[in-house]
Formats: sequence, structure tokens, C-alpha cells
Amino acid sequence: VDTKYYKKFLMKILDIPYYYDDGVSIYFNPHDSSWRVDKSQYLRNHAWMKVHEVYGTGRASAYRLFEDCLNLRDTKIYDTIEEDGKEKRVLNQAETIAAREKQNKIREEFKDWIFSDPDRRDELVDRYNDLFNQIRLPSYDGSYLKFPEMNPNIELRPHQKDAVARISMTGDNTLLHHVVGSGKTYTMGATMWKLRQHGIARKCMFVVPNHIVQQWANDLRNLLPNAKLLVASKEDFEKENRKKFVSKVALGDWDGIIIAQSSFAKIPISAERQIKKLREEIGRIEETIVAQWENNSHPRGAVKNLERIKKNREAQLKKLMDDTKKDDVLTFESLGVDFLFVDEAHNYKNLFLFTKMNNVAGISTAASQRATDLKLKCEYINELHGGDKGVVFATGTPISNSMTEMYTMQTYLGSETLKEIGINYFDAWAADFGETVTSLEMAPS
Repeated sequence: VDTKYYKKFLMKILDIPYYYDDGVSIYFNPHDSSWRVDKSQYLRNHAWMKVHEVYGTGRASAYRLFEDCLNLRDTKIYDTIEEDGKEKRVLNQAETIAAREKQNKIREEFKDWIFSDPDRRDELVDRYNDLFNQIRLPSYDGSYLKFPEMNPNIELRPHQKDAVARISMTGDNTLLHHVVGSGKTYTMGATMWKLRQHGIARKCMFVVPNHIVQQWANDLRNLLPNAKLLVASKEDFEKENRKKFVSKVALGDWDGIIIAQSSFAKIPISAERQIKKLREEIGRIEETIVAQWENNSHPRGAVKNLERIKKNREAQLKKLMDDTKKDDVLTFESLGVDFLFVDEAHNYKNLFLFTKMNNVAGISTAASQRATDLKLKCEYINELHGGDKGVVFATGTPISNSMTEMYTMQTYLGSETLKEIGINYFDAWAADFGETVTSLEMAPS
């Protein structure tokens, strides 16, 4: 929804005349997906009843509530009390409930207003269709595929052949969301064989749970007796063996490298690459700050937020550049891997989720180092292929207990596509495809 429509709606419900148009400013910050509503001094006492009674409360004005709505936040009102000589903030239940009632009123009125004008409705529907609703999913038929040198006693099932056709014809990032026992191991092995035959991949790596590394090796050898497989052992990652292992991977002509998840996490992305990515992000933030000053006469609030994010990124950059003690013999880029298969991919679902929503069930901002590391490696593989290509995830449970896991999978496998349509953070995704519902939750007892 264009910012101009949010502004038009706010001016309408608060009865702000058109000649006070420059008194209200609404900013969107793409670097943390946040919204900010500013009002000029001369509007301070304008439409007092509407701002503090009809669409707001004495403790939360309509401007604040509208800003919280844009940021998908439920308003909370706190009182400051003194306890044991210290000041403490406590939630004021009555004021909070009153503010949220007004928030719901604003949301409901916006729903009615936004589609009430035919021209506006057509523009928004067209924009939605252009962005999200113009892709027809192709269906792949792998029944024609032949697998020379594969074990003649093993016949792949139709769904397995279709999956091989999909990945080997396009090279696109793919999620094999097949139930347990449907043969994901053989699907990935046969796909690797096809990718090598077609010249799409030179070196494939399989990341598998620690306890089934040997089982995977046995299954692939059974399926492809002539495949050149390298199985990475724990000993390969001991300090004195690392150089030897890197040389073995980089110089050998391997069809597939099978590696345990714990060993995979020990192979870092190079510091140079991480520094380059941070510098690019800082550059984009600086450009946005300059644009804010050029386009607006008083963007202080918006710039303050951007400066805070920039400072945070610069601190990360400094830490990376100071960290020279690390053993840098082993980096992921030096292995020459250009196609990645991740088995049991749900083990990586705790990817950091930046969100401004508060107290919403299923949304966790806890981040695991393992997931962050995989994200960087997926980005590297995607860059090698110039798009969302080169990564295959396999899991029977991509979504187990929260809708956010759907976004996490898309972040790994479709990050370029999400960027193209302007979804850089979870909040934008949630605003487009979901709705937060407030309801009473019964305690288990």
C-alpha cells in the first residue's frame, strides 16, 4: 500500500484539511521495515477530540496508535512506580485495553475505507497481482528420464523422477517436502547424477545429520556404484588434517561430498566475504540517509533510526576486522562446492527473525549460529549461479509449529525473489500474507 494512502486515511479520520497537508509525514524505513508518523507543532491542538477521544485515548494519541498499527504492534501503556527506592515500569491493564480497542477501531475503518474508492481499489488489486499473483507453477514430468550407470535393481518412483526433473532442468532452489519414507536420499542422489551429466554442477555437497553419515554413504553407493564419493570424517577436521582435507576436496573430481552437520558448521564463510556484505549494507543505509535529507524538510526521526542501524552494522564490521586470530585455512569458498543438498533441513529453522511485533505466539527472535551460518553459505551458492539456484532442502516437516517457519524456508530458498517484490523482513511478509488475531488463550490446566 502506497504511503500516500496511509496519509490520506489518517487525514480523513482526524478531519485534517488539505491545506495542512505538510503537517503530517509518514516514513517507511526499508532497512528495518519500520514506519514512523510525524506531526508538526501547529497540529498539536487540531481535532483534539478525534485524536484523544474518538480514535485515541488520553494516554495514547491517534497518531501513536496509527504508527503502532503500521508496525504491527499492539500498544502497551505503562505506569512508573517506585519500589524499594527504585523506579519500575508496570503495565496499566485498563489503559492498555482502552488503547487496543481504539487500535481495532482504526484497523476496521481502514479496511472499509481502503477499497471504498473504485480507482484506488483497482490500483491496489493490480499492484498485488503484478507482485504476487502472476506466477503459474509449472508441473514437471520425469517419466522420460534415463539414469545410465545407476543400479538397475533400483527403480525410482514417479514422484522421485518428477523431483529430479524439476531440479536438473532448472537448477532452481527446491524444497523436497516429501513424507518420511518417500525416498528423499535416492531423489537427491539421482539429482546429483543428472546435474553432473548436464554440467550444471561440478561438485555437490550433502549435509546430513551426524548419526546417518555412514548410512547416507551406503545408500548412495548402492544407488550409484560408480559415483566418486568423499565422506568427510571427524578426523578430517582436526587442526593438523584440515589443509589436507581442503586440498582433497578442492583438487579432487568428486561427484558428491557427504558431510555431517556438525562438521559443516566448522567450515566458515571467509571473513572477507562477510566484511564485503556488511560494507555494502552500510553503503545502502548511507544512501537512504542522504535521500531522506534531500526529500524531506524535517526527517530527524527517520534519520535517527537509520543512524542507529548504521552504528550497529559498523560495530559488527569492526569486530569482524579485529578477529584475526581465527584459523582461516578452511573456508567454504575454497572447497569449490557449487551445489548444496541439506537433509533434515528443519534443523536449521531457528534463523534470526527481525520483527517489531510483540507478544505474538509462534514468533521467536532467538537465532542459532548454525542457521545463520547456513544462510551465508546458501547466499554464496546462489551468487555462483546468479539467482535463487543451487540449493536443495529436504525435510518431512518444513512447518511444525509456527507460520514463521514458512517465511524461514522462503528466506533460505527464495531470498532474491523476496527482495525483488520488496519483502526484506518478516513484518512485510506477515503484513502481506497473514493477519495477527488477538484472542484469549486457555491455560493448559
